[in-house]
Amino acid sequence: MSKVVIIGAGHAGGSVAGFLKQYGFEGQIVLAGAERVAPYQRPPLSKAWLKGEADEGSLQLRADDYYAENGIDLRLGVTATAIDKAARTVSFDDGTVESYDHLVIATGSRARKLPIAGGEDEGLLELRTTVDAERLKASLGEGKTLVVVGGGYVGLEAAASARALGGSAIVLERMERVLQRVASPTLSAFYMRRHTEEGVEIRTDVDVTAISARSVTLADGTVVQADAVLVGIGAIANDDLARDAGLECNDGILVDLDARTSEANIYAVGDVTRRPMPHYDNLMFRLESVPNALEQAKQAASAITGRPQPVHEVPWFWSDQYDAKLQIAGLPFGSDGQVVRGDPDTGSFAVFHMKGDRIVCVEAVNAPQSFMFGKQAIGKALSVNTEVLADEAAPIKSAAAA
Repeated sequence: MSKVVIIGAGHAGGSVAGFLKQYGFEGQIVLAGAERVAPYQRPPLSKAWLKGEADEGSLQLRADDYYAENGIDLRLGVTATAIDKAARTVSFDDGTVESYDHLVIATGSRARKLPIAGGEDEGLLELRTTVDAERLKASLGEGKTLVVVGGGYVGLEAAASARALGGSAIVLERMERVLQRVASPTLSAFYMRRHTEEGVEIRTDVDVTAISARSVTLADGTVVQADAVLVGIGAIANDDLARDAGLECNDGILVDLDARTSEANIYAVGDVTRRPMPHYDNLMFRLESVPNALEQAKQAASAITGRPQPVHEVPWFWSDQYDAKLQIAGLPFGSDGQVVRGDPDTGSFAVFHMKGDRIVCVEAVNAPQSFMFGKQAIGKALSVNTEVLADEAAPIKSAAAA
């Protein structure tokens, strides 16, 4: 009987186990994760969890009895320490060794540390797990000040949650604008204004030189005091195990469109991978998103069970901050222009990143039709009329060139 071992019981790993069962796999499945909770959704940690609107039970991917009822050996609180490709075994820190016919690595990513004085302070907060979220939640509330180092999506969402709970929030960003690495200037300006309107203090172009659990020191000597300090400066792929096993890695485990690594019977899925992007000439890229985790879980489960390769999906992302629902489809690779539909001042607009007459990415705030049109246009490589695309009075579907 064939046996699949899945290292990592997060959204990606848990989804692989689920798809294997859905696709008719009848062999053994071992799903092992370092956290002590069953697979759960992570995006709500910076929003609903912090505001007390979600807990472990509501975020679970599956009911508690799903795993046992479906013959999935769920092992929690164990960390894989070594992969032996020749022997086809995985060793764990509790002393157990599991053999495998197929191995799936879903070890995710970890928070990047600040390489400065105090950067390793255990009192600093990050936001990757329910444990992290609970620590942060306990630090928020009426009259409390949260300082966020890093103006990315997670940090901004946490700042919004801090304000919703009656506290203060200060965001410190090294670059000229928040979201500079991941969003257009139009979108950055919108969120800068929106957070400022909600009482968040945002300081850009600042360098942090020292940090502790209660204060942040800037290059000009300013010391920013806080009740809690959250560091959100990106994530590092947990590919150490794969590297040690001799798998090909480059800021993530390199995989193909079957989620297969350089070893034929070893797969990798989720944040830990660097994968080809079919809609962008198979450029290799590391995505960190739930849709990507689900897509790669389907790829790996399909390959293991002998099903046809799934349809290639357009990457997409989302973020909820205050009353602004952001939906992004695609990536702005090779874009040579932008088209804005709607007015950011109204809180409903979309920014289309263009490559010639084709959309390569869309950022849509409270504009679901623009998001869906952009996503479909990217998937089908449609040519569009940019003048119609920019005209909010025209039906967006009419922007598709005849």
